[in-house]
Amino acid sequence: MTSMVDWDFAVNLGAKVAGDGPEVTPEAAAAAVTQLRADADRSTSLVRDFTGLVAQEHSAPVLVVDRRGWVQANADGFARILDPLVTRLTEKKGAPHGLSLAIGSRVTGAEVGLMLGFLGTKVLGQFDPFHGLADGGDPAGASGVGQDTGRLLLVAPNIVHVERELGVDPTDFRLWVCLHEETHRVQFTAVPWMRDHLYSEMLALTSTVEPTRMMDDVVRRVSEAVRGGGGSLLDVMGTPEQKEILDRITGVMSLLEGHADVVMDGVGPSVIPSVDRIRARFDERRKGVGTLDRILRRLLGLDAKMAQYRDGAAFTRHVVDKVGMDDFNAVWAEPAHLPSKSEIGDPDAWITRVL
Repeated sequence: MTSMVDWDFAVNLGAKVAGDGPEVTPEAAAAAVTQLRADADRSTSLVRDFTGLVAQEHSAPVLVVDRRGWVQANADGFARILDPLVTRLTEKKGAPHGLSLAIGSRVTGAEVGLMLGFLGTKVLGQFDPFHGLADGGDPAGASGVGQDTGRLLLVAPNIVHVERELGVDPTDFRLWVCLHEETHRVQFTAVPWMRDHLYSEMLALTSTVEPTRMMDDVVRRVSEAVRGGGGSLLDVMGTPEQKEILDRITGVMSLLEGHADVVMDGVGPSVIPSVDRIRARFDERRKGVGTLDRILRRLLGLDAKMAQYRDGAAFTRHVVDKVGMDDFNAVWAEPAHLPSKSEIGDPDAWITRVL
């Protein structure tokens, strides 16, 4: 089956849009890679001691990548998640084929490539929990939690760029970034059901999407954003079923991101002398700069992503302050214990329901 997205074109375009990043000597680049690998390894025990979550060490590979490597990794991930959606569209009567399919896949590849190119200049690190899933997108058919539990990506050019932009100590900043990303690895490897649960939610969401209608909505959203209005591309999913699934996913992602922020700030003072300076400057940077940057952030849902960090961190801090870390860790016991989107904003409601 010919794909509805020309993924090779998307990756090549995304890599060109992202560029190579800051100029770094070969010696400095090699030193950064070595340090990031060491910091990721060091972070495992720091996260375990702070959270009480026990994840097997070295259960997921750490890849220090350039911008093109990040674009390729995320194109692969998108292809896997979107595959059921693409299959449904191509099986529909009257679905594009032949030349029209080739042209359409090129256009869609350009859209994806531009998005990945923009994000490829921003992302510092990422844990990819879905890497290694069996072909066909069935989590149960994967090689098994504990054998292949995703991979940790650290984008070296972006980390170097941001540490220079913020004017912070590189040694401190690199460990700070690794603490956040290593927390995500621990979340998914110490909580064996988390990957399958989140992946199932993603598949449930794509199963509700009508591809042709969605493309019309996407065009409308882009036009509105350029004119200064509208919301993110996620807002094209407006049915009650889609909103219900999105609310559940938002609750999970807010928990994961906020928990990681709390861990990096909780561990930071004991091992990172300049953590307060880093946090203050980094939070200011998260607001975005320039009109184009703000438009793209709105379209790609990055404003909502920043809210996940903020709201999830507030939820985690409130619960931990009130009941302690051990009782907070009940959140990882089973999917039913995950906070809903509304409970992220009302942590006492979660405490009442779960504890």
